[in-house]
Amino acid sequence: MFEIDISSGALAALTLGFLLGLKHATDADHVVAVSTIAMQQRKVWSGLWVGTSWGLGHTTPLLVLGIIILIVKESVMSRYEAVAPVLEFGVGIMLVFLGAQVLYNLRRGRLHTHVHTGEAQPHVHVHATHRRASDDEPPEEDGARSRPSVFRLRSFVIGTVHGLAGSAAVMLVLLPSIDGFWVGVGYLLLFGVGTIISMGAITILLGVPSALTQGTRRLNLAVAGVAGIASLGFGLMLMSDIGLGTSLSPL
Repeated sequence: MFEIDISSGALAALTLGFLLGLKHATDADHVVAVSTIAMQQRKVWSGLWVGTSWGLGHTTPLLVLGIIILIVKESVMSRYEAVAPVLEFGVGIMLVFLGAQVLYNLRRGRLHTHVHTGEAQPHVHVHATHRRASDDEPPEEDGARSRPSVFRLRSFVIGTVHGLAGSAAVMLVLLPSIDGFWVGVGYLLLFGVGTIISMGAITILLGVPSALTQGTRRLNLAVAGVAGIASLGFGLMLMSDIGLGTSLSPL
C-alpha cells in the first residue's frame, strides 16, 4: 500500500494536472484538427465521442512517456525536448493533410448533403458520395442506419499524433519536480481526464454550426469548407514557424 500526503503538495500537483488538461485541449492546433471531423457529424452530441476518442489518443503516449520520465527523470526529458520540434512539424503535416482531404472531397463532389425524410425529425447532413457519413462512423445500410460506434479510430489517431507535441511539453517538464511516483501518475491521469472533458465539450460546440445549417445545402457545405481551409492554413503556418523560424501561427 502507498500513502499520499495531501498536505505536502500532492493535492496541488493533482489539481494542476487537471487544470492543465482542461486548458491544453483548447490549443488552436487541437481545435482545428478535430473540427474537420466534428463538423461532419450527423448530430451535435456525436462530437462528444469524437472529443473523447481524441482525448484518449492524446493521453496514451503522454502517459507512457510520463511514467518513463518519473522513473528516469531528466535524462529522458532532455532527449524529448530535442525531438519536440520534429513532432510539432509532424502535427503541421497532419493538419495540412486533414484540410486538403476535406477540400479535395468538396472539389470532387464527394462531399454532399443527404436528406433524411423518413424519420421523426427530417434532417440533412454532409457526407462523402458512396461512403460513410464520416470517416469516424460506420456506413449506412439501405433502409436502415447502423448504430454509430462510440470509439472513433480516426480521432484517436489524430489525438495520438498531437500527444507529444505542442504545449504538452509544459506538463511533462513539471514531472521531475513532483515528489512521489504515484502522485506523478495521478498528475498524468488527471491531465488526461481534463483533456478528455475539455475536448468533448469543444467538439460538441464545433458540431453546432453544422447542425444549424442542416436545412441549407450551401451553408452546410460552406461549414465543411471553412473547417478544411482553417486546417490547411494553420498547418502551413505551423510548418513555416518550425522550419523557417517565422511567427505566423497563434501558438
